[in-house]
Formats: sequence, structure tokens, C-alpha cells
Amino acid sequence: MKKITIAVDGFSSSGKSTMAKDLAKEIGYIYIDSGAMYRAVTLYAMEHNLFNGEDIDTENLEKQIQDIHISFQLNPETGRPDTYLNDVNVENQIRSMDVSSKVSPISTLGFVREAMVRQQQEMGKTKGIVMDGRDIGTTVFPDAELKIFVTASPETRAERRYEELKAKGQDASYEDILKNVKERDYIDQNREISPLRKADDAILLDNSTMSISQQKEWLMQQYLQAVQ
Repeated sequence: MKKITIAVDGFSSSGKSTMAKDLAKEIGYIYIDSGAMYRAVTLYAMEHNLFNGEDIDTENLEKQIQDIHISFQLNPETGRPDTYLNDVNVENQIRSMDVSSKVSPISTLGFVREAMVRQQQEMGKTKGIVMDGRDIGTTVFPDAELKIFVTASPETRAERRYEELKAKGQDASYEDILKNVKERDYIDQNREISPLRKADDAILLDNSTMSISQQKEWLMQQYLQAVQ
């Protein structure tokens, strides 16, 4: 069976990462979480004091962007890949609300996107990958054989994020998360560089009322059709 590139784009907390991870594991592909890469850059900026309130020290971040190397290593306990920032496991840190509240401004910076796209395209040269994010089907892999665009209502996505954080034992406020989701939607759709949009040849999936098992079955059907 031929190997293909699968691009899964969509709104924040729409469940696209879970779908992409599960599909990659089931079909033996490599999973790459592009959103985690932008979160890792955000964490780097926070750790290196490149934020002054809401303002980003873009001059110094641009100077240091070539020193930011992101990789993924399989976690034997979870069976899923963890995100590494310069060889340090940062999977838990990058999922915090502190990082969530700052990642969209970081991801709008042209030099950041260019650096991340270069790393993503390098990872995908041999095909056999599932990558999810905001601009995978439109910018990173415009020739991907299978493109999925995932959406759900802001309220549904905020509830999912709330439950995810609570399950990890982190403090969370549904109202704060909903506000963050809506703000990220606006920024993602209105940024100048690679705005979030459905590729013309992407298949739309609104999973607001779907169970995880229903999503997995639907996605597998799309994959099997694409590799025929």
C-alpha cells in the first residue's frame, strides 16, 4: 500500500490532534503535532524573558530562532509522541494556559512560521506522516493526498479543553478557556501569514456531536479511500 501525506487542519481544541495521533498509530505512520511546535517556541520565549506583558521582543526572538530545535519522541507509556524543545521534554509545560494565552501572537510572526514550516517540511519528506495544525493543507503540504478540516462550536471546544486540563490536575476556568478559544479563533483566521482556512480540496468534519469512536471510523474511511 502506498504511503501518503495526511494533513489535518482545524480550530484550536477541535480534537484534531487526538484524531491525528490515533490514526497515525493505527496505520503505522509518524505523527507530527505542528501546534506543539509553536507552543514550544512560545515556551522558549517565556523562559528567555522575551515577553514584556503582551509585547514580544521580536528582534531577539528572530536572532535566536535558529537555535530553537523541536523534535518528537515516542513515549512508551502513552504510546504517543512527546514534544522536545532542544532535547528537553516539554510536553506538559506547553499545554498550560499560560502558554495557550501567548501562542497565537507568536504564531503570527512571519520568521517563526518560516522556521517551523522548514522543520515540518523536512520531517515530511519521506511521506507516511500525519500532521495536524492550522496551515498544513494550505501552506506546509499543499500537495497532501488527504486533507481534513476539523471544526466544532467554541462552547464544545472550550468544554473539551476544560475537561482535559482538569483531568491533568491543572486549575482551569471554563469562562477563561472559552474566551481564549474565541480569541485564538479570531487571531488564527485573521493573521496576514498563513491564516486558518479550509483548503479547497479538504474534507470538512464538524465533530461537535461525534464520539471519538465515530471520528476514528470516519477518518479511517477517508484514509482507505485516499490510498486506493
